[in-house]
Amino acid sequence: MKHFLVTPAAGKRLIAWGMLEHPSIRRVLEKGTLVIIAGTTNGYIAEEILGQLGEDGFDRRGFHRGIIRPPYFRGESLDHEFQGDVVIRNGGWEPGITIFDVADELGRGDVVLKGANALEYSSRRAAVYIGNPMGGTVFPALQAAVGRKTELIVPVGLEKMIHGELDTIALKMNSAGTRGPGLLPVPGEVFTEVDALRLLAGVEAEPVGAGGVHGAEGSVHLLLEGSEGSLRHAEDILKRAGMERPYADF
Repeated sequence: MKHFLVTPAAGKRLIAWGMLEHPSIRRVLEKGTLVIIAGTTNGYIAEEILGQLGEDGFDRRGFHRGIIRPPYFRGESLDHEFQGDVVIRNGGWEPGITIFDVADELGRGDVVLKGANALEYSSRRAAVYIGNPMGGTVFPALQAAVGRKTELIVPVGLEKMIHGELDTIALKMNSAGTRGPGLLPVPGEVFTEVDALRLLAGVEAEPVGAGGVHGAEGSVHLLLEGSEGSLRHAEDILKRAGMERPYADF
């Protein structure tokens, strides 16, 4: 066993590398429609997938509909124009369209990736904030997933782990007396850094701590278990991911 620190930025890159090896992603890139709904973690995934397909012109800096920043942030110049979600049909990217344009066409064999804001790690459940009065992008994703059996995957970093039970928290956040966004638990396959490391290196990872300073704020500490060879492979992957700069620095 060996202990590693994973920053939020490294975690996003690690999740993206892991998604490249996900069986459903590999399958749908050959035949079917993949929709990557805009979000910061999904931006890393889209970057990796489009790079593998040899597609140019994607910029993850504008790949979000809303973004959470600290109160002291003064980097408005970092904002970039939103260009749409990433829709890939049979291995070809169709720029400039969104989940709303294709949701009614999605069905069995297709895949939607939707990020999350909260992770109940013990039960492998995630939830998203709802700020739009019409429900935002998660509603068409759920219609496709629940109504037409489209596969829904929820890539989410371990730094979003919460204490408590998601349904109970959602009841509080969605009550008439609460100000701020609502919260909706999502019935999709949760995919974290732990799942990425299992696919990439064949190791099992367990969150055992969190935090740090000088850029390590929000980090998770993972205890990895596996053969000597798999641990060496995981260490090489984590060293590469560990060089990922914070989101605002790129």
